[in-house]
Amino acid sequence: MNIWIAIGLTVVGCYAVKLAGLLVPVGVLERPLVRRLAALLPVALLAALTAQQAFADGRTLVLDARAAGLAAAAVALLLRAPFLLVVAAAVLVTAGVRALGG
Repeated sequence: MNIWIAIGLTVVGCYAVKLAGLLVPVGVLERPLVRRLAALLPVALLAALTAQQAFADGRTLVLDARAAGLAAAAVALLLRAPFLLVVAAAVLVTAGVRALGG
């Protein structure tokens, strides 16, 4: 039963956040600071999630095959490779490091 209460509270919370976003006055959204934050916030959140998934295992910091795959993806991005090649490079390097015992 506790799970259903948590799901219900999450649904209500998500709806409230979406409703609050719709109720923000247009004048607030047109401010330069708000526009800058709206453009940079998704990038910062994605970077934080990527770092947490690549370098954390529970409460410990780890450097394993995931870090090698992330590094390969970063190199592919620096070389301006298409997205599918970036993903393929990350997958292949991660799999290779794991196959070698890392």
